[in-house]
Amino acid sequence: MAKTNAGHFFEDFEAGQVLQHAVPRTVTEGDQALYVALTGDRSIVHASAEVARKLGHRREPVHDLLVFHVVFGKTVNDISLNAVANLGYADVRFVRPVYPGDTLAATSTVLGKKENSSGKNGVVWVKTVGTNQRGEEVLSYFRWVMVHKRDHSTRTGAADRPALPPEVKASDLVAPPGLRFDRLPKDAGGRFRLGDYEVGERIDHVDGMTIEESEHAMATRLYQNTAKVHFDAHHMAGSRFGRRLMYGGHVISVCRALAFNGLENVTQILAWNGGAHANPTFAGDTLYAQSEILERTELRDDCGALRVRLVGFKNCRPGEVPLKVERGGKQRYHDNVVLDLDWWLLLPR
Repeated sequence: MAKTNAGHFFEDFEAGQVLQHAVPRTVTEGDQALYVALTGDRSIVHASAEVARKLGHRREPVHDLLVFHVVFGKTVNDISLNAVANLGYADVRFVRPVYPGDTLAATSTVLGKKENSSGKNGVVWVKTVGTNQRGEEVLSYFRWVMVHKRDHSTRTGAADRPALPPEVKASDLVAPPGLRFDRLPKDAGGRFRLGDYEVGERIDHVDGMTIEESEHAMATRLYQNTAKVHFDAHHMAGSRFGRRLMYGGHVISVCRALAFNGLENVTQILAWNGGAHANPTFAGDTLYAQSEILERTELRDDCGALRVRLVGFKNCRPGEVPLKVERGGKQRYHDNVVLDLDWWLLLPR
């Protein structure tokens, strides 16, 4: 009997299947510091214990995206170890803060799958829930991933694509209880608060960041994301790319870090409505970011939320290429667009 885990192939997934992922992971101050070193993130509440305490936290919380990546990393061995690519997300909700010393675990439920016309792979949809050591939910999300088939010669006929929530409505957003955002020091972030942003406004975040091979590989190891497409250069040498792919979550984190310039007073991510990894990213690529304000809503007298479309570009600045181009009669993302993410961000009023 085999003692090792070769991962699930497309044929192994069934709707309703529940996967309890190994291994629970305690998140430490060291993880937080390494995350900053790898992404350049400057988010004020995660960077400063003093600012966090003034708002009402007991200390600085773990960065929202570090929580996401750790929970995501738990799922890889069971869901995407044999992935072609992770395709997108929906209805991602950050439910409660995680602090250094908390231990995260993850469980996923398979929602459905659809075989691709090539017969070589198919798309699998799952919902994942991350919990802390007390069993409290800290994060939940839907995602879909393209997974290799074990047997290319036998068609499965699978075609049960599930319906996913189209968005997180403004009415579903909840400001964190116990925190007061009117206590945010004036010199902690930037000068712009919720009311300074207008719907339709576009922000070019100006800065760029070139990602080296060692950086994105170390980030993937930090999250214990063992997907072959990120870890195994020998395996990927025979792929159509001929090299390792950068983990799309690292692209999100870098673009979020770049977006600090112009959105300095964002205190946390509340949710995201959906997202797509539009094109692959590789070591040596330089990332740039642009945000578009889609919606603005007040949650309490001290805070509100911006619905923001974050677009990541590689090797060109925002505005130098169109977001989409026509190919084969269909609108496709331009080759230099790598991320298209729609999320809700919390700001003080």
